Amino acid sequence: MLERLFKLQEHGTTVKREVVAGITTFLTMAYIIVVNPSILSSTGMDYGAVFVATCLAAVIGTLIMGLWANYPIAQAPGMGLNAFFSFTVVGAMGYSWQVALGAVFISGFLFFLLSIFKVREWIINSIPLSLRFGISAGIGFFLAIIALKNAGVVVGHPATLVTLGDVTAAESLLFFAGFLLICALSFRKVTGAVVIGILAITVLALMLGMIEYNGLVSAPPSMMPTLLELDIVGALDVAMISVIFAFLFVDLFDTSGTLIGAAQRGNLLDKDGKLPRLGRALMSDSVATMSGAAMGTSTTTSYIESTAGIAAGGRTGLTAVVVAGFFLLCLFLAPLAAMIPAYAAAPALLFVAVLMTSGLKLIDWEDVTEAAPAVVTALVMPLTFSIADGIALGFITYAAVKALAGRWDQLNISIIIIAVVFVLKFMFLD
Repeated sequence: MLERLFKLQEHGTTVKREVVAGITTFLTMAYIIVVNPSILSSTGMDYGAVFVATCLAAVIGTLIMGLWANYPIAQAPGMGLNAFFSFTVVGAMGYSWQVALGAVFISGFLFFLLSIFKVREWIINSIPLSLRFGISAGIGFFLAIIALKNAGVVVGHPATLVTLGDVTAAESLLFFAGFLLICALSFRKVTGAVVIGILAITVLALMLGMIEYNGLVSAPPSMMPTLLELDIVGALDVAMISVIFAFLFVDLFDTSGTLIGAAQRGNLLDKDGKLPRLGRALMSDSVATMSGAAMGTSTTTSYIESTAGIAAGGRTGLTAVVVAGFFLLCLFLAPLAAMIPAYAAAPALLFVAVLMTSGLKLIDWEDVTEAAPAVVTALVMPLTFSIADGIALGFITYAAVKALAGRWDQLNISIIIIAVVFVLKFMFLD
């Protein structure tokens, strides 16, 4: 049965190798079951319900990816987009989390349509690489400032906007210790470095009496506080267009980039360098996003941590099925997840930020018409607490600087249209 489903021999792998790969991938991304509820609960959403929604969205997306697309790629609610959901859409813009979930659902539905009608290739191929790197780095910086804020390292200041907090406080010291531990373990290629770092700081905080022990295992919490609470009608507000676009846009590039990068690592591309069954892979992402929004979590996307499992030998969807099985078991670890304090999860955010900003090295810094838009994109996101505004100003800057420099040949119609739409948005909707 496994051979029929996953074509193990054709891909030169075995059941044992796939299981080991699945365990490896799960350990590298398991931090999301702690971090995602921690971020989304800041909007007023029930922590336990978000915890269950996070696990189930990961199970649904990863199972579809494994059983239908037959790829060793795992999915879960994405980092960056959960922060955008909580701190920008709900926090800064003032929308309810129900409306934000509605926007996530709509973006997932649009992603589904793009996958069916194959518009995604045109969009992906038309966006310049410098903006893609700038967007990734900007999300990384966004996560970094959230991590530093949660740990009390960065605090608000009326004169300078932000300033250094009390770095001698126990919470800040534990945060730095966790970050250094994760970096050291990652450098030594220890599987599950992020999870180990989070758990180590939690245990230390427990020993110091900074948190209380609430048990490790229990029945899954109720999903009712968030189940089907999304407000799709409210999300159809004109001012939400840029938000929906941001959810869709970031998910589109995040998923596509992850799929291509993971496929290259596992030699899964065809002779023309294309990814077979790409439509199925993208549809699994969109279905998981819509399902996750219905249950109570932000956008679900493919995880680059899947490359850890691929490096361990994973080549088929069996790897993904193993990952889904572990996320299902995590439903019974709610007490452990709820016990982990924000300053123990914050090092994971900062570490992910380090990984996401590494793409800046690939920008052509000798060409200011490429570098400037990327820098604007990357800086605006954390400083405005908005991924959408960073993307918008990045596109406007790219189109304007290329036009003024006389490089019209480097502008395609999609970039011009998107830039004009964003200009109109700032003029009439903000």
